[in-house]
Amino acid sequence: MQAGAAVPVVVLAAAVLHAVWNALAHAMPNKLAGFTLINLAFVGVSAVWVCFTPLPGSAAWPFIAASTVLQIAYQALLLQAYKLGDFGQMYPVARGVAPMLVAVVSVSVLGQDLSARALTGVLVISAGLVALALADGLPDRTQMPALMAALGTGVMIASYTVVDGTGVRRSDTVFGYIAWGFLLQGMLFCAGAFALGGRGLRHRLRDAPVRGFTGGLLSLTAYGLVVWAQDHGDLASVAALRETSIVIAALLGTAFFHERLGGRRLAASATVVVGIALLQLAHT
Repeated sequence: MQAGAAVPVVVLAAAVLHAVWNALAHAMPNKLAGFTLINLAFVGVSAVWVCFTPLPGSAAWPFIAASTVLQIAYQALLLQAYKLGDFGQMYPVARGVAPMLVAVVSVSVLGQDLSARALTGVLVISAGLVALALADGLPDRTQMPALMAALGTGVMIASYTVVDGTGVRRSDTVFGYIAWGFLLQGMLFCAGAFALGGRGLRHRLRDAPVRGFTGGLLSLTAYGLVVWAQDHGDLASVAALRETSIVIAALLGTAFFHERLGGRRLAASATVVVGIALLQLAHT
């Protein structure tokens, strides 16, 4: 199979892996311990990885530093969303809001034009997100913190997407940029987690080490597959196909967490995917 023909298969594999590692993180009894184990895997793999990749250029380091802070905030908010809400609802909201915000920022801040197709994509994503939020009826006070955490997660995803999209072009080494980013975020997240969790966290790490480390490895693998696909295929198509993880996550939530999928959640998740596809394909 030629590289170009393999791109859709690779991207779909990355989408499955991304949804699975998020499901593993959600399934951890103690979410802080689960995310700490994931970040320990980041540290272990990336510490070896940086030894075999070039050092990023000096112009990239401010972006690596900013991305590290945003990635840690993203993980903290995602942790909270999974702690408070259903996986099948939190994951699509967090993933779906990011490309919409990137499009809005590109118009309002960067001054880029928004085509009719892109505007349609933004509106479709918005409709899908509203439908997801209201899939079980109007959210009450107990549900609002989870939805706010998921929306905050989407804001962080959009933020580090913009930062990394700029910084990696100034690094002179894509994989060096990625490796150092994972190493720094893993080290700082673990340092903060141990400072907050203390001895209790160290005890919790023994509950499910295999599941946590597996989640970290799957996350790294999914990201690496996407980078490979972006280098061999059309960026907009890759980005659109990648978001099929939203529907995969909804199905995983039903199969493994016994969450009610229902026609409304499935239709809303599919609507978000269609909107993202329109938004990404508008740039082809």
